[in-house]
Amino acid sequence: MKKWISSLMVTILMASIIATPAFANETGDRANNEISLANEAKSAILLERDTGEVLYEKNSHEKLPPASMTKIMTMMLIMEALDTEKILPTDKVRTSEYAASMGGSQIFLEPGEEMTVEEMLKGIAIGSANDASVAMAEHLAGSEEGFVQMMNEKVKELGLKDTQFKNPTGLPAEGHYSSAYDMAMMGRELLKYEGITKFTGSYESYLRENTEKKFWLVNTNKLVRFYPGVDGIKTGFTNEAKYCLTATANKGNMRVIASVFGAPTPKVRNAEVTKLLDYAFAQYMTHPLYKKADVLGEAKISKGSKSYVNAETSEPISVLTKKGEKVDGVEEEVKFDTKLKAPVEKGQQVGTLTVKRDGKVVVETPIVASESIEAASWWKLFKDTFGQFSKTGK
Repeated sequence: MKKWISSLMVTILMASIIATPAFANETGDRANNEISLANEAKSAILLERDTGEVLYEKNSHEKLPPASMTKIMTMMLIMEALDTEKILPTDKVRTSEYAASMGGSQIFLEPGEEMTVEEMLKGIAIGSANDASVAMAEHLAGSEEGFVQMMNEKVKELGLKDTQFKNPTGLPAEGHYSSAYDMAMMGRELLKYEGITKFTGSYESYLRENTEKKFWLVNTNKLVRFYPGVDGIKTGFTNEAKYCLTATANKGNMRVIASVFGAPTPKVRNAEVTKLLDYAFAQYMTHPLYKKADVLGEAKISKGSKSYVNAETSEPISVLTKKGEKVDGVEEEVKFDTKLKAPVEKGQQVGTLTVKRDGKVVVETPIVASESIEAASWWKLFKDTFGQFSKTGK
């Protein structure tokens, strides 16, 4: 328990639940829209990562072309597959003729060329490579069309309403759109995979280092180099979308996300995002409660090889305040699903954590299984049943 919390109550309720992920308040209770922060952008939003609270917004639900910020979702699905070990960083990914034919930003993959998943991810995150994006889409889903379906299913899963994807690159396509709010929330979800900033936060790197085709990558997000604390996430540009950027920065205990659509030049885009980040760090601070993967208790499992699984946080949990504001009136409530039945997958939701301040919900987030639990063998089920029968007989 944190010393600065004057009132903290943790209640473990063994109840059957249907929990939903924590999302920012779409009305932006804290959002100060009277100040001038993004005057030259078509739309913009600023939110704090841990709580998802909106600190500023301008036309944040307007549907606009996201250009290469689309790759935030592409990277999210790659990181999800890595996290669940469906793929490994060292897996080889073969480039199809179609993937190699992508125009725009690219790492000039040739048909039949192979790179590892990690190398492809580096090309996407740093160099905004369209060819690597399509190659990874085909590797994960078997086809670009199948991957786009995965992208849109993830949009629905996250509860986002202003986004529809037609490709994994952001190249112009009819009906391909998103919003500042949705992009920021996708960025928030991507940042749950802490390893992603190893790529998005690199200003430069190389591919094919030991070959004659050595390729120098320079991050399209120049704030990674010029704004302290910025370590992602993704730029975007097309003639239709103009200059876009969803950026994240971390200082002290606070990480914020700013998304800007439709700036007239890259200089203006970077200046607008800089103003948003400056405002957040000048006005607000976060007070951490939990790190990602902190264990909150044990969830009971029926018919499993184990009877319990550790339930851990799925993301960092914090309370947000104005600078200088006291933190009090904080309560926590953990609920476990009492109807869990094996098999249970690592990362599967097994409950929910709700954090309230002065009676108002400020965070509601899934708690997940720390490991996979297989279904029990018939012999274990027999022994468990016989053991219960023996105890009853006594």
